[in-house]
Amino acid sequence: MSVTCTNLTKRYFTKTAVDQVSMTFEPGHIYALLGPNGNGKSTLMKLLSGLTSRTSGEITVDGHPLSYRDKANIAFAPTESIFFDYMKIRDVGRYYQDYFRDFDPSCFQRLLVELELTPDMKVRTLSSGMLAKLKIAATLSRKASLILLDEPLNGIDLLTRESILHTIIAHADPSRAMVISSHMVEELEATVDTALFMKEGRLILSTDVETLREKEGLSLVDKYRQIYGHGELLKEAM
Repeated sequence: MSVTCTNLTKRYFTKTAVDQVSMTFEPGHIYALLGPNGNGKSTLMKLLSGLTSRTSGEITVDGHPLSYRDKANIAFAPTESIFFDYMKIRDVGRYYQDYFRDFDPSCFQRLLVELELTPDMKVRTLSSGMLAKLKIAATLSRKASLILLDEPLNGIDLLTRESILHTIIAHADPSRAMVISSHMVEELEATVDTALFMKEGRLILSTDVETLREKEGLSLVDKYRQIYGHGELLKEAM
């Protein structure tokens, strides 16, 4: 499933959150959606998932306008908490199975083991790292063609970030595209193959990561510094 944005724009009163963005997400790729907070990454993901409506422009799937049938094939993990405190982890699996037709309970169970979670754990007792793992397990257990992960590494420790990235790579598939929004650029370097840089709601650069290394001699961190400045990189890392 190929998803294309053409001149996609979202305005909130006087603020333009996403501004004339055009890009295509192809199966078999892992994309990094990069930029400091407040540059339109989360809004773009909500537009792609159908959680918010566009002001102008269009989103097409394999050449036709995005429909409710296509939205059912897109899995979105927002940065906000999405589970009820009273739930146990097994309840999260049941909820996803009831709500999403493409949810695979056996995959969910395997991911729980891989991420060191148990079905009887209560959501309200989970640390931020455990909640992040649970969100990844639930999202990747769907057989969706487009996976959108909004800041999955935010606010968690180094070892948990490494565990989540390992899981993402292990579940990459030629039939699906994955998009990871983040400002933790260095840790995505070995995970993604395409980088999309957002600034003030605009897509200012789309680049193949290997081409960036070969032709410009730059890492993702180098390019991030070049685009946003050293000050922004240090601020976002804190």
